[in-house]
Order: sequence, then structure tokens, then C-alpha cells
Amino acid sequence: MTVIAVVDYDMGNLHSACKGLEKAGAIPQVTDSVKVMEQADAVLLPGVGSFDPAIQHLRSRDLIHPMQDIIASGKPFLGICLGLQILLDGSEEGQEPGLGVIPGLVRRFRPEPRLTIPHMGWNSLQFPQPHLALWQQLPADPWMYFVHSFYADPLDPAMNAATITHGSQTVTAAIAHQNLMATQFHPEKSSKAGLQVLSNFVALVNSKQLERKQLVGAG
Repeated sequence: MTVIAVVDYDMGNLHSACKGLEKAGAIPQVTDSVKVMEQADAVLLPGVGSFDPAIQHLRSRDLIHPMQDIIASGKPFLGICLGLQILLDGSEEGQEPGLGVIPGLVRRFRPEPRLTIPHMGWNSLQFPQPHLALWQQLPADPWMYFVHSFYADPLDPAMNAATITHGSQTVTAAIAHQNLMATQFHPEKSSKAGLQVLSNFVALVNSKQLERKQLVGAG
């Protein structure tokens, strides 16, 4: 079965993430070991909390450069919530530099009348990249669960894999670029549609494994 390393840096709801992966047919392996991440078929970076403490926790475990290297290696990688935001260059929430694998900044929602901040609850996705493997078998405008006061703003809008509208603001809900995918919403808390996203990620990892085996066999 597919083994997915779930990064443990004291900033994520590991239990929910692992349960979601198990339902999606994968074997989650909670770890802060670089060796385990490198040996796994994919890596999932969860996250709940604030930007600066997240970066500090990763740094205290000497995970900053290894995480950058793992993403650069082409291994399938999925970030969730704060695990999306820390992939960018930095955040208006704090002072620490992010991992910088996605050019751009994390921005605060602009206050406006009757706008609830944090954005907490269910919202429907729109898909700038409707044919992305992560979105297969989802209904139109699926509803996902969000809890956040900040949102990712990548420099390249082509990285936006999904958006939401909150108040009058349309913002990034997910990004995708090559092997790197990340969601602002919590798929593990988003009922059937969220489980489908995790299942799609596992299927994508499996297809990458098959491609590698075929290349080895052809060689």
C-alpha cells in the first residue's frame, strides 16, 4: 500500500489527517525524520496555528532545507491549511521567511462590512484548473471546510488550482504546480468531497509509482 509521511512539527491535527489518509487507502506514517520522508511514497504537511511558530518548529527540527529538497526532488507533496501558507515566501501574519517554494505572500483578509474573520465554516470551490487530478470525481462547486484569517497569494496566478469568494474577495483555496499541491481548506474535515480529494491524491501517488516502475523496467 501507499505510504505517506505525515510531517510532525507540533502544528497540525495529525489524528484527523491520518484518519483521512487511511480512509483514502493509504498508510500514514507520522514522523519528523527526513529519512522516513525520503523513503515514503509521498509527503503530507498539515498545519494549524500561526505562521512564525510553524517555521520555528520546522527549523528546530532541521526540516527547512530537507522539505525544500523533497519538494524539488519531484516527490508528490500535499500541504493542508497552514501547510499551504508556509510554502510561500512570507506572511503578513509574521516576520519569519517561509519555505519559498511558491513565490508570493500570505495576506490578511481585508476588513469589510459584515465580513467574518476568521473565515470559518463551509465554502464552495471554483476551479481555475478543473481538470487537475486532485479534483477528479468531485461535483461542481464542491463545499469544503475552512478555518483561516489569512490566504495564499502566489505571484503566478496560474498556480491557483481553486478559489473561494468570501465577502467581496476572491482568494486562493488551493495551489498546484507539478508534484506540489496544497489546500487552504481541510479535506480531512470536509466530509465526502474532502475524502475524495485525499483519495485522488493517493491515486496520483500510485500512478507516479507505476510510472517509475515502468521506467525502471524499460531501462
